[in-house]
Amino acid sequence: MGTLGNILWLFVAGGGPLAIGYAIAGLVMGLTIIGIPFAIAAMRLAVYAALPFDRRVVDRPNGIGSGVLGFLFNLLWLLIAGWALAIGHLVCALGCAISIVGIPFAWAHLKLAWLALWPFGKEIV
Repeated sequence: MGTLGNILWLFVAGGGPLAIGYAIAGLVMGLTIIGIPFAIAAMRLAVYAALPFDRRVVDRPNGIGSGVLGFLFNLLWLLIAGWALAIGHLVCALGCAISIVGIPFAWAHLKLAWLALWPFGKEIV
């Protein structure tokens, strides 16, 4: 069922353009040394935006996304791009939730909106 959801997500519910947008943003951010951690986060979001079904987001207790550095990265991400990405996902979620068939896609957009606000310290499994 997850495979069918991913196929419909890519071509009907906006997953393809979202994934491409996240990937392009990640490539642009990766051009500078300072932007590399943000590029990695954007690429993780691109993969999750392309295939969100049969995956879940969990907290990563150790690594660059945890502690004070992770908090600062998340805060900077939120101020620069996170809020706009989350609003975009919320608008897409409202559009998908109009029909009963679109409710799973709306739920996926809501999960992506939450992740777009605070991506560091999270892992997609």
